[in-house]
Amino acid sequence: MAEIEREAMEYDVVIVGAGPAGLSAAIRLKQLDADLNVVVLEKGSEVGAHILSGAVLDPCGLDALIPDWKEKGAPLTVPVKEDNFYMLGEAGKIRIPNFPMPPLMHNHGNYIVSMGNVCRWMAEQAEELGVEIFPGMACSELVYGDSGEVKGVVAGVFGLEADGSYGPGTEPGMELHGKYVFLSEGVRGSLAKEVIGKYDLQKGKEPQKFGLGMKEIWEIDPAKHKEGTVTHTMGWPLGGNAGGGSFIYHLDNNQVYVGFVVHLNYKNPNLFPYMEFQRFKHHPIVADLLEGGKRVAYGARAITEGGYQSMPKMVAPGVALLGCSVGMVNVPRIKGNHNAMLSGKAAAEAAFDAIKAERSGDELTSYETEVREGAIGQDLKKVRNVKPMWSKWGMLPSLALGGLDMWTNTLGFSLFGTLGHGKNDAESTEEASKHKTIDYPKPDGKLSFDRLTNVSFAMTNHEESQPCHLHLSDPSVPINVNLPKYAEPAQRYCPAGVYEIVEKDGTPEFVVNFQNCVHCKTCDIKDPSQNITWVTPQGGDGPNYPNM
Repeated sequence: MAEIEREAMEYDVVIVGAGPAGLSAAIRLKQLDADLNVVVLEKGSEVGAHILSGAVLDPCGLDALIPDWKEKGAPLTVPVKEDNFYMLGEAGKIRIPNFPMPPLMHNHGNYIVSMGNVCRWMAEQAEELGVEIFPGMACSELVYGDSGEVKGVVAGVFGLEADGSYGPGTEPGMELHGKYVFLSEGVRGSLAKEVIGKYDLQKGKEPQKFGLGMKEIWEIDPAKHKEGTVTHTMGWPLGGNAGGGSFIYHLDNNQVYVGFVVHLNYKNPNLFPYMEFQRFKHHPIVADLLEGGKRVAYGARAITEGGYQSMPKMVAPGVALLGCSVGMVNVPRIKGNHNAMLSGKAAAEAAFDAIKAERSGDELTSYETEVREGAIGQDLKKVRNVKPMWSKWGMLPSLALGGLDMWTNTLGFSLFGTLGHGKNDAESTEEASKHKTIDYPKPDGKLSFDRLTNVSFAMTNHEESQPCHLHLSDPSVPINVNLPKYAEPAQRYCPAGVYEIVEKDGTPEFVVNFQNCVHCKTCDIKDPSQNITWVTPQGGDGPNYPNM
């Protein structure tokens, strides 16, 4: 707001988001020049608080950034020892052997990690180099220069009135200016979304595609625990209703990550992704593993799935998009953290060269070139057709043809060229009248849980007096359009129970329980009317994941 007076601080590079991409950029900048002034702004209450990804990490990103990470005590302590892949039926399974899979699908040399803990460790490395890191500082606005370039961000606004206006108790925050601004907000970040729209960065690219990833941490019977075991599944319970699958990773301390991903291009608005996840845990291979254990944490997050052909232009005047702000997940590998780290390193090197040449506020074109032509592009090009094949032809044909395409791409060519995605995920939603409702079993409270109970294990919190950070472009749309046409799918696609329809004096009313939000961004992506916009709440609010 132009009438608000704020103090300003000047930096060489301002980085939004203390995830693997942002922290890698900060570390690399200080490695290149210890005198550069670098700041990282993190909306979570601490570094790692909003990092959901309990993952199998390819260490190539760390190898490139901090070659002596083992000596420095990086929390990569559980190497993958066993790799399993199953096709599930309702009561049985078929083991898919590893030998036909292309080499890129093998997990030898990778580690089962808590990315929250990895990011906490990376933050320590960055601070030792002199990087300033401010957690609890949400960036709510971009600051533009006289020539239309991005020159900084507004951070640290607290105490807004419930209607979003400034009141007597409002802290207006401050402006942090940089020669360059890096946006590493993760999937569907609000500032990156603004930049992509303002500068038309998606022009000429395929629409970005997404999945919804949900995860629980379980402590299980030590007799059933197999540290270092990685298991992925496809098939039941989703069947033909949606694409997706599961992961079960045995880390240390008798803990396992149990996760489930649903591709958000599903057609039937009656699909309930969260309940598909809960139903999955009743499959014999999962139920036997979890029986006698206890769930200790829950979370959810959208995942970029569009791949190489969906990556927008990554640079605009004064700003660069990093990691999942671009979409660098290798979908069949279910890995993107290594590419996020490599993108941060590449952006830092481009900015260093520019600042050394006394440039500022222009486009870091060398960063984009490195991403598309270097290790990240090579990683993503090989698998670029797997997702569109699945969307167009279904699971089994895509499994065979996608495997063939990955093999041929490993050899340097593709029989299919580059396939497109077509519709975005919101446009993929069809009217409810074209589909049957789906009956889901009631959670039993032992293996499966209702949403609100599970959300309490995400330790999410939002100050109730602040403005709702889930903006409806037209408040009438949920009841007048989405309810009669799509059975208002927000009631189901949200994994945190934020949205519900209640009867008030015999009239349906759309309720937004924003306090429940775990910042997954699914509503911003999947709402068929594109009527919901996620914006950042005040700093420190949201989930507080321990070591997810």
